[in-house]
Parts: sequence; C-alpha cells; structure tokens
Amino acid sequence: MRVFFPDGGSREFPEGTTALDAAASISRSLASKALAARVDGVVTGLSEPLRDGVRLEVLGFDSPEGREVLRHSASHLLASAVLHLYPGARFGVGPAIEDGFYYDMDIPGFPGSSALEAIEAEMHRQAAESIRFERIEVGIDEARRVMTDLGQAYKLELLDEIAAAGESVTLYRCGAFTDLCRGPHVPTTAFLKHFRLTSVAGAYWRGDEKREMLTRIYGTVFDSSKALADHLAMLEEARKRDHRKLGPELGLFTTGNEGGCGLIYWLPNGTIVREELENLWKAAHRRNGYNLVSTPHIAPASLWETSGHCSYYRDNMYFMPVDETEYVLKPMNCPGHILIYKSEKRSYRELPFRLAELGTVYRYEKSGVLHGLMRVRGFTVDDGHIFCTPDQIVDEIRKVVSFALYFLQVFGFGYAIELSLSDPDDMGHYAGSPEMWARVEPALADALDGMGEKYRTVRGEAAFYGPKIDIKLRDALGRYWQGPTIQFDFNIPERFDLTYTGPDGGEHRIYMVHRALFGSVERFTGNLIEHFAGNFPGWLAPLQVVILPLTVQQHERAAEVCGMLADRGFRCSVDRRNETIGYRIRAAESRKVPMMLVIGEREAGSGRVAVRAHGRGDLGVFELEEAVGLIEEACRRPALPEGGRSLSEIP
Repeated sequence: MRVFFPDGGSREFPEGTTALDAAASISRSLASKALAARVDGVVTGLSEPLRDGVRLEVLGFDSPEGREVLRHSASHLLASAVLHLYPGARFGVGPAIEDGFYYDMDIPGFPGSSALEAIEAEMHRQAAESIRFERIEVGIDEARRVMTDLGQAYKLELLDEIAAAGESVTLYRCGAFTDLCRGPHVPTTAFLKHFRLTSVAGAYWRGDEKREMLTRIYGTVFDSSKALADHLAMLEEARKRDHRKLGPELGLFTTGNEGGCGLIYWLPNGTIVREELENLWKAAHRRNGYNLVSTPHIAPASLWETSGHCSYYRDNMYFMPVDETEYVLKPMNCPGHILIYKSEKRSYRELPFRLAELGTVYRYEKSGVLHGLMRVRGFTVDDGHIFCTPDQIVDEIRKVVSFALYFLQVFGFGYAIELSLSDPDDMGHYAGSPEMWARVEPALADALDGMGEKYRTVRGEAAFYGPKIDIKLRDALGRYWQGPTIQFDFNIPERFDLTYTGPDGGEHRIYMVHRALFGSVERFTGNLIEHFAGNFPGWLAPLQVVILPLTVQQHERAAEVCGMLADRGFRCSVDRRNETIGYRIRAAESRKVPMMLVIGEREAGSGRVAVRAHGRGDLGVFELEEAVGLIEEACRRPALPEGGRSLSEIP
C-alpha cells in the first residue's frame, strides 16, 4: 500500500503497517516524538493500521492534537492507578485540559491530597509496564452490560445520553481499567513518563450543585523531564503570585460566604488600586472621543426580553418583583446604552457615537466555578458601544483595537488576537443576512490587516449575533487570559429598531459594536496582581512612599516630609513603630511599597533623606527635592493615548 505525507512525498508499506511503524521507517527521531497521527484529516492513534492511499501526518507534543492525546491518556493512567489502590472507585469524566488533565471520581475512603504521592507512584509503576491502550468497538447494549458489571453508574448515565444522540460507542482498556471513551490514546503507558499530580478539589457531577460531589484530581504531563520541571517551576511561581493569596495579604479585597459567595468587598488599599484604574480608564476614554454614561442597576425584565437575553440567558439572571412588574438585576449594560442612543433622533453627522460605562452587573454563577476575582457574581464591566455607519466600521474597529492594545501595553501584557467568524455552511444559525455578514467579516479582517497585527482566524466561533475579535492577554508567566473583546452585533439594532438619518434624509440601520477593554475591573485587577506579583507600578501602588524615622527625635521631621509629599499628591505615611529600622524596612518590603525615605539625626539636621526602592535596596542620600524627583519618576502615571473627538466637540 502507498502512504502520502504532508511534504508531498509518498512511500510503499506492507499491509497492516501502523502510523508508528511508518514514522519509525522515516526516522528514529520522528518515531520517538510521535504521540498520535492525522490520517486523511482525522486524528487517530499510532497503533491503528493504515489503508492504501491515505495521507499521514505524525503528531508530536508540538501540536495541539498530540498534546491532547498525551494528556487524555494520562487521565486514564490516573484512573487506572486509583482503581488499583481503591477498588470500589466509580468514575465520572477525565478530559485533557490546558497544561494537563483531571479525572472526577467517587473514591471510597479517599484521604485527600495526602494520597497523591501513592497514586503517583502507582502511575509510574504502570507506566513502566508499558500497558497497551486497547480500543474496543461495541454496541450500546454491550457497553451498558460492561459498565453495569463494573458498577460504573456515572458511565451508564453518559451511555443514556450517547444512545439518545444515536452516537457510536467505543471503550478503551488499559490493564484492569476499562473506560467509555472516544479516544484516541498513545499506544502504551510507556509513553507517559513525565507527569505530576498537582492538586485535589471537589467537583459536582455534571457541574450540578444538586448532584453528587466527586473528587477531582488534577495532573500535568509533558514529553520531557525538562519541560515538566519548567512547568512545575512556573506553577510554584504562580502559587506565589495567586491573587487569592496576595489580595488579602496586601489589604486589597476580601470575600466569603458571610458576605455572599462571589461578591467582592474592596478593602482600602484595593479601593485605591481600583480608583486609579478607573481614573485612567475614564481619562483615556474621554481622550478617545467616548461619552461616559451611567445606567441603573435594575430595569424591567421586558427590556431584556426585547434584547433577547431572557430567552437564552435567563438561568444566569436575577429576577425580582417591583410594583407587580418583574425587574432584573442587570446582567449586561448594553440595553441601557441602547435606550440612551434612542433618547433622541440621531443624524449621520453625529456618528460615530461612542458610549462607555463602568457598569456593575450581576450574573448567577454556580458556586463550584467561583474563583477569587476571576469568576464572580457581581462585577464591573468596562462596557463601550459604538454606533456608526457602514463606511465607518473599518476605521472604528481599527481604533478600538488600538485602544485595547494601549491598555495592555501600559501594564506590560503580551497578547494574541483571534478573529472569530461565521460558519459559511450554517448561515441560518446567525442573526442578520448573509450579505451583511459578507460585508462586515472582511471589514474586521481589513482593520487588523491595516494595522499589521498578526491574528488567528477561527471559522464557526462567531457569536450568533455577529463576528468578533478576541484579544488574549499574556502575563509575566506566559499564561493567556481572557482579555479585550470587540463584538459586532447584527441582532440588537434589529430588535430595538436602531436607525440614523442619512444624507438622503432617509432612515438607515445603524452598525453597532460592543467592546470591553478590561473585560471586568475585578478580573483585570486579579490579572494585574498575578502579573506584577503584587509589585504594582508606583502610580498604582496603594501606598507609594513610607517614611522611616530612626528614632522618636526624627518623628517631627518625618511628619513634615510626609505632609509635603501628600500636598504634592503622593500617597504616603510615617512608620513610627517602636521597632528596629531593619524590621520596618522589611515590613515595607513585604507590603511592596515602592519608595522608602529613611530619616536619621544627620538627615534631619541637613534637610536630606536616605532613599530606598522596593526590590533595589539603598539608592543613597539625597537632597529632599532630588528625592522627590526620584519618587515622581517611580510614580509617573501612564501617558494617555492619542485623542479623538467627543460628541460635545461636534458642531
């Protein structure tokens, strides 16, 4: 049989040759890196026999598919080890996830994280035995019989769903462990050498708070010991930077059951950080031609019925009766901005019309997914909406992408851009006509191309109401997070009949863009805490300067210096505690105060100060005005972006 390769070449092989055999015949290096194969566009296991005329691509860890196969195989190895150590275990699901895998299990007598070492040792033992991953095709009745005999009630529930969907069934056997699984997997457990179990958590079955609580064991796996070691070092650094740890330590925020799950209470220091972020946001938006507005926290449910949120988002909304009318705690700000746009007749001369709001919204999230500042039930979205004409859309998209990148660059985030477009084979799924999509989608691409930005196009990932641009921010540890979103909307202008008066005197449908640059103030602050490890830039630091008198005799001079700095707009305080100067310096370092001024007898007498910088140590002794210059440089606010026109400037 003849097999074709991505480079255009081909080779003849005997019948029964597998993808791994073919890789080994090409080079030992290729075979050593192989984890899966793509055969005629379909990802398969390396052990599957090839057919005559197929096109074969060998997949390693450098491919997303290869990584997923390795990670999912590791989740099966984890389950097999748990079954060996806890014979009565029942299994839920065990998917591959970014950077690793997990398995949800009902484990009788499980002691918690103390068991991870023993489970990991058993995984290594089974990996060394090179146990085959055996694919078994069965009918639905046979699969039910197997899972019934094994006592796997959760798998039987999944089989009911598979049967209802009319899908085929496959099992995978790895030693004594048999799982309901589509695969594919690596050929044997010998491919799983470089792994580590990382944590234990609770997880409701199917994410339903009313269902059983299962044990979720997380792990990570790589293709080399170095890659694993590097990742574990990153995880350790991430633990040190965890905003849920640093936030309370630095007096930024608190949360808990007593105050309501998923609700954030900003402490004094956190309120300063939040205010500085919001002040920068407001000034930058005014500079860029946005009109800042404010909308109520509640509104009649009918408003969200018109927008369509009630029909597809109801389970995430909070409802309340008001004067025999159903009201909603707003889950989005956009309907309010629509009403502001509609508050008067709009002419093409006013367009583009840009609105922005730091609007607090409320969405119901299951308690199991709440996560510090990153996933909450009440949060402030930096919402913006642009109303423009069709011929303005490319320029507006370009401006808003530049604006989003401005904020990422201010804080030193990297980024990656995705352009999510419609599925051309399923245009009936989307709002708006195919002609409108055909006009707007190239406009988004043209905007990015015109800026010289690299981006990845993702077909079929657009929202039903319009294509979108997602900008993923990359933090100091190289992790990507949800960042700015720029979303075109065909749906709401139709639902609310949004128009403008054109040059011809007729009414025309408005083009509308949603955009959020921080995403939410809460999540963005969480990103900042972890990105900077709590070491905020001087302008953002809650306390910018601490003054440290050596003895009580310098207290008066320290108070004078503090007052002068406060008059110049710096956030400062005097540490008068009866502790050694070394102790107080260490305390300021742990609080991550950017600048410290030490005043002893000589400094008080000469009008000078000794200056220390967080993380850099002693900078020397300076005249007070020179020291102020150093503080000003350390606490300089970011420059604002280039400006645009606000509505008030339009004649």
